[in-house]
Amino acid sequence: MKLLYFAWMRQRIGTGEENLAKSDDIATVADLIAHLKAKGPGYAAAFQNPAVIKVAINQDYADFTSPIAEGDEIAFFPPVTGG
Repeated sequence: MKLLYFAWMRQRIGTGEENLAKSDDIATVADLIAHLKAKGPGYAAAFQNPAVIKVAINQDYADFTSPIAEGDEIAFFPPVTGG
C-alpha cells in the first residue's frame, strides 16, 4: 500500500509518503490507523485524534470502516477549508 500524509500529519510523522506491506491484521482504515499509531511517537501524535482526520482510498473519500487492499493508495489529511 502507498500511504500519503498531508499538512500537519506529514510534519508529525516526518515524511509525506511511504510504502507499507498489508498484513492480515489490517483489513480496514481503522486497523491501519491502529497499526500506524504503534510505529512510534510521531505516528501516535499524528493519529491521536482520528475525529479530525480525513481519509481517501485511491483518491475517493472513505471512512474508517472502509476495507483496504494491497496496492491501494491511502491518503490521510486534516479537514480542508477554502476561502
